[in-house]
Amino acid sequence: MTLLAIAKNGFLESIRQPVFVVLLVAGTLAMVLNVNLAAFTLEDDNKLLVDLGLSTLFVAGLLCAAFTSGSVLSREIENKTVVTVVSKPVPRAAVVVGKFLGVAAAIGLAYWALAAVFLLAVRHRVQSSVRIDDTFDLPVLLFSLLFGGIALMFAGLTNYLYRRPFASVFAVSYAAALTAALGLVWCVDRDWQFQNPLVEWDGQLMIALVLIFEAVVVLAAVAIAASTRLGQVAALMVCVAAFLTGLVSEYFLGTLLTGPGAESRAIGAVARAGLWAVYLAVPNLQFFWPADALTQGHEITLPYFGAVSLYAALMVGGVMSVAVLLFQQRDVG
Repeated sequence: MTLLAIAKNGFLESIRQPVFVVLLVAGTLAMVLNVNLAAFTLEDDNKLLVDLGLSTLFVAGLLCAAFTSGSVLSREIENKTVVTVVSKPVPRAAVVVGKFLGVAAAIGLAYWALAAVFLLAVRHRVQSSVRIDDTFDLPVLLFSLLFGGIALMFAGLTNYLYRRPFASVFAVSYAAALTAALGLVWCVDRDWQFQNPLVEWDGQLMIALVLIFEAVVVLAAVAIAASTRLGQVAALMVCVAAFLTGLVSEYFLGTLLTGPGAESRAIGAVARAGLWAVYLAVPNLQFFWPADALTQGHEITLPYFGAVSLYAALMVGGVMSVAVLLFQQRDVG
């Protein structure tokens, strides 16, 4: 029960931050702009739309993880409010894990909202001609604007009448509104004819969305671990560094250690062991990146999905173990 209470507190702290709503709105606008940006290719514009949308989700998830994870725990340490919790019979490990679970839930909420916008954009597709029926998908535009406006008005009225935090109410209502809009859009085609919702279901795209979310959760764990010892800005920099390093580790370290001719390279045993340690410790984000497979027509198999999910779980477990050890020795008094 203590762990759930801490997780709930971390979730509410995360979604009440103004930057949380800013990232949510900025990610939505970027998704909308992607529909027009993808129209400047000479081949399949919709493949570029998928690539841009997944990239936007990845970057938005990174920023959300960095800002929320890096502030939820480090702010309490800096303000000494965490002393109230650790002074009671509450294990320090429960504080770290609970904060992580709350932040992960908040990131999941924002990620799903942006994923719903992405799926609506994919359904809308890039303009294929100048005809009105090829330019706009009216069900997508109508339901998106209608339910998005309802979420905005609901959050505003709740804040005005009941003094509820606008950011948290808007985040929850916005995710719920976009879910409703997506469900209704999937039930009708572009000509307002009823259809089976499974017509719009793309299993490969759903697997891709889950893979990117797993990468974001790994980065959130890194940010939580960094925030046990560092301030918000420093934890943010560590998270960004982990993101950039994770993107290129396979190209540099993986090729060096496991690529063609790796055994013949003149690398000492100690240096090779050190490189292997870095290679295994840094999250390999290339495992989670599915856009290349989708745009090139390669299938993301269930065994691969299971292996990457297991890798993500092991990485989160390892990083959180380090976070618990760092917080155990942290003076918060």
